[in-house]
Order: sequence, then C-alpha cells, then structure tokens
Amino acid sequence: MIDIGANLADATFEGDRDAVLARAVAAGVTAILVTGTSLARSRAALDLARAHPGFLFATAGVHPHEARHCDAAAIDGLRALAREPEVVAVGECGLDHFRDLSPRDVQLAACESQLVLAADVGKPVFLHERDAADVMLPLLRRWRARLAGGVVHCFTGSREALHGYLDLDLHVGITGWICDERRGGSLRDLVREIRDDRLLVETDSPYLLPRSLLPRPATRRNEPCWLGEVCAVVARCRGTTREVIAATSAANARRLFRLPPCSAHQ
Repeated sequence: MIDIGANLADATFEGDRDAVLARAVAAGVTAILVTGTSLARSRAALDLARAHPGFLFATAGVHPHEARHCDAAAIDGLRALAREPEVVAVGECGLDHFRDLSPRDVQLAACESQLVLAADVGKPVFLHERDAADVMLPLLRRWRARLAGGVVHCFTGSREALHGYLDLDLHVGITGWICDERRGGSLRDLVREIRDDRLLVETDSPYLLPRSLLPRPATRRNEPCWLGEVCAVVARCRGTTREVIAATSAANARRLFRLPPCSAHQ
C-alpha cells in the first residue's frame, strides 16, 4: 500500500514518529508522501524524506488556509524545494471555500502561482478543493495541458465535480472520510465511478481516523498504519478485495509520482 497523503511533519507525531513509521511498515505500507502545507512544513517534509529514503517522499506547497503567506518569497522557496528529487509533487495547494481561512481571491492567486510552479518543474500537483469546484475546475482546464498530472486529494465533492476532475485525467484521492457513517454515504456511492487507473488512497494523518475501525483506537489521531481500513471500505464499495485496491492504487501512485520500485524500509 502507498499512502499518498500524510501530514507526518505535524507536531502530533513529534514524540513517536519512528514508532508510527514502524507500525506503517508492519501494516504493509511501502511508501508515504509527507504533505507540505506551508514553506516550513514543506522543508520539514523534505527533511523526513531524506531521513527515510525510498520510503518517505515529500510534497512542497502552501495550503489554501495558509494562502495569505504565499508571497513571491514563498514561491521562490517552494521552487527550490520542488527541484529536489525527494519532492515528488507541488502542493498541497488549492481552494477551500468551506472554512475560508484565507480570502478567496488570495487563495486563487496562491493556487495559480503553484500551478505555474508545477508546470515549470514538470511535477504533478497535489490539490485541495472543498466547496470550490466551480472555481477550481475552470482554473484547472486552463492549466491542464501544461501539468504533469495531479491528484485531487481527500475528495469529498459532488458527482459533477468528480467527473469534471476525471475528464481532466486527474487522479482522485480517497481518505477515511469514506469510512464515516455520518457523512461518507455520498462518497461510498461515487467511489464506484472512479476509473481503476485514477484511484489513489491516503490517510491524511493525523486527521480523518477511519470510524469503521473495530475496536476503535483509544486515540483520535490517525496514522498511516490504518490505510488498510480505507482500502477495505473502498473495496466493499467497489465489489472487490482490499488486496486489489491496495495493489491498484499503489501502482497508480508509483506511476503518477514517478516513485522508484518498492524497497525495504531502512
């Protein structure tokens, strides 16, 4: 299994990160993308990837919540990071009209700046979109021909949005949201409509602990070792097996992010 999105640079992992990685390996996770959500977090993600070569990889970007900090200096910093071989995607970048923690025009400018960067360095984009598909899709249509692919991470949107992204030949990331009996019903239906070659899985750790885990963990902190539960629920929805979802999504991740062949974690 490959976890294409885990916030392992988050402070919640400071005390036991090595144990978290060991549990992931024991659970069958063979690679993890450490998500960069600010310039500082992107640098930390790169440091982690360098400390665990062949197992951890990094993304470099500024999350829409942090868009107000995505000035020219930040883009220059991201550009330097994005040229490093351990950085396999630009992002997490995008639009969030649900929380609106940065002004929408600022989010849009920051997102487009990072699309420019992704096109320049020839690496795929790691996209965040919540309640903003009506703006994101036209933006991506303008840029798609210049982009080396991408993934709409933690997809939770509508059928129209899903097919808009698939029509752009983008990948779709599925998290533990699909395991949530309170709000995951729509996603459980829509996941059947994602083409096999565009499906990716992720934990978005430390967020979105799968609520379908039994027994439920004592902590609410999610971690990559629970990726198998996401695969299992996706498999039930698609009428296949966890092993098929794990293998298919891992192959997709290696192709999109140009990851090296699986090797033992050191």
